[in-house]
Amino acid sequence: MKVLINPAKLCGTISAIPSKSDAHRLLILAALSAGETRILMPQRSEDIDATIVCLRALGATIEMMPEGVRVRGITKAAENPLLDCGESGSTFRFMLPVAAALCENARFTGGGRLPERPIGELMQAMQSHGVSFSSDRLPFSIQGRMTGGEFSLPGNVSSQYLTGLLLALPMLAEPAQITLTTRLESAAYVDITLHDLRHFGVEVLENEGTYTLAAKRRPRSPVELRVDGDWSNASFFLAAGALGAPVCVRGLDRESPQGDKAILGALAAFGARVTASLDAIWVSPAPLNGCEIDVGETPDLLPILAVLGACAGGETRLMNASRLRLKESDRLASIAAMLRALGGSVEELPDALVITGGTLTGGETESCHDHRVAMAAAVASVCCGQPVLISGADAVNKSYPAFFADFNKLGGNSHVI
Repeated sequence: MKVLINPAKLCGTISAIPSKSDAHRLLILAALSAGETRILMPQRSEDIDATIVCLRALGATIEMMPEGVRVRGITKAAENPLLDCGESGSTFRFMLPVAAALCENARFTGGGRLPERPIGELMQAMQSHGVSFSSDRLPFSIQGRMTGGEFSLPGNVSSQYLTGLLLALPMLAEPAQITLTTRLESAAYVDITLHDLRHFGVEVLENEGTYTLAAKRRPRSPVELRVDGDWSNASFFLAAGALGAPVCVRGLDRESPQGDKAILGALAAFGARVTASLDAIWVSPAPLNGCEIDVGETPDLLPILAVLGACAGGETRLMNASRLRLKESDRLASIAAMLRALGGSVEELPDALVITGGTLTGGETESCHDHRVAMAAAVASVCCGQPVLISGADAVNKSYPAFFADFNKLGGNSHVI
């Protein structure tokens, strides 16, 4: 799908969509718990639907409701289920240990760049606990029920490895302990996991890089939960408020464990005016100046931070970003290519982008099948004098199917051609 955007300032108020990170975890915990759980989330995405497909394959009953979903927990796991993870890295890395905790055998498949995304360290940890794999990349099958005991994982490859194990281990017959062998990066994503586990009555003892869980502590349904508002996707519209006219996003919790609420500090560092109330965040334009930001803990913010840098005066450096090469696209390369296609000046380093601001003009660019690249290109149009044409714009469906509808609701001028 190609979307043509005629440059216009965005202005007004929208509501945050449900957090994809929170929804994955709540759906899995609801499926693992006894009884029924209502999860309130008025919008879904392709990644969330992939998790629902996998949970149904394992034996959960999930019904769609106007305000969210109703989940009845797995009473007996399916035999040799096929779990299609779509293109969702979270679904894949979470469901792999969950399936191994429930089933003697299971099959996994996925599309897009998912077979190329790293999984080796998680596989090794599971192999040391009774699980065998037919291949080292998708599609593959697993055999053998995972056992408890001592697990070792690196903390600097993907926090999703740790989350997957934390979600699965309460279902095991034996107690378990996970020890990180390197410093945990993107720690806020693990904070979301621990927060959601507590909602389901599962306590994890955390002590200096070790996580200890008791045996047979099946999650308990809290009956009803609302998915947190999504700071990651809200960041695109909050940034738009810094570039043209004031934008307000409602439904964001400043006490959320989501790390991407750091967008507020980043916007302030660029010079934007940020105002927060109990249920709303306002961002207003001001002269923006380049700055240096470490994105090691908040890698999903890099695409929109790069757009802010391209629209600010001077130089912006986005550092500690090497793991972004392992996302839906090589995001350092794809974001650099997108900004250059729109007239930007970007130097791509092995683990950073160095952006010289003030040169965006417009043009044709490609999403590289990456939702965050497509959304970043759309927001970049605010600073362009000529139209922006985005090929592969339907990539937004991965996390934010209503993105262009909300873009136009704020005054944007986008349409499919």
